[in-house]
Amino acid sequence: MNENNWFDTARFGMFIHWGVYALTARGEWTESIEKMTIEEYEKYVKFFNPDLFDPKGWAAVAKAAGMKYLIITSKHHDGFCLWDTKYTDYNSVNAPRCRRDLLREIVDAFRKAGLNIGIYYSLADWHHPDYEIDDRHPLRDKPAPRNWQGYIEFLQNQVQELLTNYGKVDIIWFDGGYPDHNWEAEKLDAMIRSLQPDILINRLPGFSDFHSPEQTIPSQGIRDEAGNLLPWEGCQVLSGGCWGYSRDNQWKTPEEVVQMLVRHTSRGGNLLLNVGPTSRGSLDNHSGAILREIAEWMRWNSRSIHGCTVAPAEFPEPEDCRYTWNPETRCLYLHFFVWPDRRIFLPKLADKVEYAQLLCDGSEIMMTEHTPGNVHGAKVPEGSLMLSLPVARPDTLEPVIEIFMK
Repeated sequence: MNENNWFDTARFGMFIHWGVYALTARGEWTESIEKMTIEEYEKYVKFFNPDLFDPKGWAAVAKAAGMKYLIITSKHHDGFCLWDTKYTDYNSVNAPRCRRDLLREIVDAFRKAGLNIGIYYSLADWHHPDYEIDDRHPLRDKPAPRNWQGYIEFLQNQVQELLTNYGKVDIIWFDGGYPDHNWEAEKLDAMIRSLQPDILINRLPGFSDFHSPEQTIPSQGIRDEAGNLLPWEGCQVLSGGCWGYSRDNQWKTPEEVVQMLVRHTSRGGNLLLNVGPTSRGSLDNHSGAILREIAEWMRWNSRSIHGCTVAPAEFPEPEDCRYTWNPETRCLYLHFFVWPDRRIFLPKLADKVEYAQLLCDGSEIMMTEHTPGNVHGAKVPEGSLMLSLPVARPDTLEPVIEIFMK
């Protein structure tokens, strides 16, 4: 892992899947699933008109929600590029109703808002004439010989272009790196690090700086054989199973998103939360509403997320709760997935806590040490700390108690 540790404290990022596939409103794999020809898919390039495109608005939403970095799809598997690349005409500058370097505007807006910049680049490319027709290719039923080395040269040129023309890039995020293809990854890795020495590389086979499980949250984080925590990020959708815009989605609730964020942070990982803007360049109403609620929660509770990680092993988590821990401030944060009835017992915390308060309003939480518990209740483990809680659940997406350790 690079010495730059911003990634290990960020904890929350915005993933944006956007391209001409947004016109289908059926997701980013539509071309492959429906086995479209290049000619059939061309209508989406022709009618791509992001007239409501507002990258500054996207950046403002991300920043308000407490997101610290961006990953933007410069090119997905369909091969359509969002930047002014000189290696193919299949890009947003040449799209007749667009005529803009969309990547440049997005990167500039998010960088100005203070977020770290990550660029997603698909190793797979269904549009390029030299890309192998594999079993995921839209033309898989029409095999034809291809010049693989010609495609590798194209890939390397585009990556060099992205890492040369768009300022400091903090992450290069690859996808579609199927193990049955020779990507010349060692050569690509060397070129990337020569151009951007501080960059983090993800999903380049054999050369990734961190792990990125997709639509799953490892129960204990990701660790090496010795049990040491490794850098990781879980990439998650906000709705349904599509990453690109889809009309027919089942949306996560704001409560579910906050719990996802806590589950990642409490196991030492980042949450990379995806949004799929519409073809007109706006965030849909569902995504916007959810992110506004997350922003309000983060306004009060962000210090239980940013800079936090797994709590020390000697502090076992109470039932239906998660701990996050800030090693710099020595604050332990108790996140409630279920609100208890008037009290909660924290194992092994007696004599270790100086003060406790609700984060949503900064009000004191009274503590009792070495309590035997209710005479008619279950036995309380020795060394527990009892917190006295309000009867009514605090009016917030997820209540958090900030615990100042001695």
